[in-house]
Amino acid sequence: MEIKLKKDKEYVNACIDDRYNINILTSNEVGTVPAEDELIQKALKYPINSKPLNKIIEPGDKVVIITSDVTRPVKSYVILPHIINELAACNVKSENITIVLALGSHRKHTEDEKKYLVGEEVYRKVNIIDSDMNDCINLGVCKNGTPVDIFTPVANADRIICIGNVEYHYFAGYSGGAKAIMPGVSSYAAIQANHSNMVKEGAYAGNLDTNPVRQDIDEVGKYIKIDFILNVLQASDKTIIGAYAGHYIDAHRAACNALDKMYKINIKEKADIVIVSSGGYPKDINIYQAQKSLDNAKHAVKDGGIIILCASCKEGFENAVFEDWMMNKTKEQMIKEIKENFKLGGHKAAAIALTLMKSKIYIVTDYNKDIIERIGFNYFDSLQDAVDNALKELNQVENIIVMPAGGSTLPNYISLNN
Repeated sequence: MEIKLKKDKEYVNACIDDRYNINILTSNEVGTVPAEDELIQKALKYPINSKPLNKIIEPGDKVVIITSDVTRPVKSYVILPHIINELAACNVKSENITIVLALGSHRKHTEDEKKYLVGEEVYRKVNIIDSDMNDCINLGVCKNGTPVDIFTPVANADRIICIGNVEYHYFAGYSGGAKAIMPGVSSYAAIQANHSNMVKEGAYAGNLDTNPVRQDIDEVGKYIKIDFILNVLQASDKTIIGAYAGHYIDAHRAACNALDKMYKINIKEKADIVIVSSGGYPKDINIYQAQKSLDNAKHAVKDGGIIILCASCKEGFENAVFEDWMMNKTKEQMIKEIKENFKLGGHKAAAIALTLMKSKIYIVTDYNKDIIERIGFNYFDSLQDAVDNALKELNQVENIIVMPAGGSTLPNYISLNN
């Protein structure tokens, strides 16, 4: 069998002997899907548990639209023109609209990246700014102790609209919803406090109701009014296949339910080898982002097995703390330290350490070989070489699982004994 996986903006291939039991985890069939623009327009026209925007926005309102940064795959350049048109129909002037790119703790954008994210027409029309975690206003404290520190231009806005895509998140349960606010436009202290809940019970992919990280995210809406959201579902090729608008919790939950129907894939047996792609650019832009695919793959691999991660990671680590932990701590040290003294950036390293405790990690990457091997991964520049070496190392291989869209696909192991 030949498999083809995305790395950066191209594909890499490998052939596997047919004698192995190979299970390719792809999304469940969803039938014919309307065009992207049609999906978005319908979502805006029929919002969930909310008035439409033309019944919410007044002509003199100062409106902030929050959307994702360059490390996220959401097609803001497709979505934003529809939002801007709705605001224009409400007689909101362009100078009263600000698009905030939610950085969280990520790096700032270049102007070219801003233009790419929002589209050239929107870039010319309205003000586009990055969030700044050092310029925030405190609005309260969540029940978990997380401060509600919000980027000043967002806190001072008359109306707030949040845009995002919904996919599985390894400790927040799902992306989307109020995650555009927390951690998207929050302070460093708020992000760290929120993310520290990742070590608590319930903080795992696909869980909402008892998830302490998501509880913080949703509670933010009690302190700052989120007037409207538009969340989308995207296929592995980034095509928008679902759009959900309206109330920041109810519309988000509808998107999560739809995601489960497509991407929560039941498996009856775990695999000796899991071959996973992050889905290409921008999900594999660095190790920090590619980790999400590793975490999903972790649910499908046997203890002592091998995960082969196909991810460019050409920008390296992204985060200085993450890099320091990965380069200078053992996996045992990382797991111990994150429990005793949570540190943002270290949380990603600890998550990788937990995966390394379960399986070996091979990586097909464009990043530096010496550094890759220093952090405990096995480096390969060819997917075929990685597959051949894994088969040789394990010797007796029964099952192989392939995950072409690792960041989006959540294996759901159902024991045969259940």
